[in-house]
Amino acid sequence: MSAKKPIKEKYSETQRRILRHLRVGLRAGKSYFKSKYIALDLGLSPKEVGTNLAILSEICDDLDIKRWSYSSSTTWRVTPRPS
Repeated sequence: MSAKKPIKEKYSETQRRILRHLRVGLRAGKSYFKSKYIALDLGLSPKEVGTNLAILSEICDDLDIKRWSYSSSTTWRVTPRPS
């Protein structure tokens, strides 16, 4: 059994910035996020956001991140995981 890694070791700086952005949005009542708008807010490319959100959907313990739809940009559904 392995011990949980500290957040600084588990996530890259870009992933930590994206997670902060998602948590602020969740506190404001949002649950759907478009990659292109996250990218605009954080100064990243939409592809960079999408790649990191796909990784976070697999490794993030406290948020449930799912690719929801694709229209003009990928939409992600984000909800807190029950503790």
